Amino acid sequence: AKDLINLVESAMSSENYALLKRPDELYIVNKAHSNPRFVEDVAREILRAVVEKYVELPDDTFVSVRQRNEETIHKYDVEAEGWGTLGELRSEILNNNSIERHTTREAWLGLTELVK
Repeated sequence: AKDLINLVESAMSSENYALLKRPDELYIVNKAHSNPRFVEDVAREILRAVVEKYVELPDDTFVSVRQRNEETIHKYDVEAEGWGTLGELRSEILNNNSIERHTTREAWLGLTELVK
């Protein structure tokens, strides 16, 4: 579990904390501004990190990522998600192949037919 937490946290623009003192807050804000990432960037980075870290897992392993950013400058929050089998994600991320359609969670669980 700690590996997954580190993987997710390292995909962000910077660390995040519930409470900071003013000097620490300045440091974190400056760090985040020097490495800006949109919600979709974070989701892609998490998927890339999973592919690179878990090379021992089989290609039929299902991976799902969902990132939600609570917006402070908009009236809405922003979400991004990505999913597929590790085989699909490896092909897309490591080999730069375009995957037209990723396996859904429902198809992976056998709840629906996979449409190609």
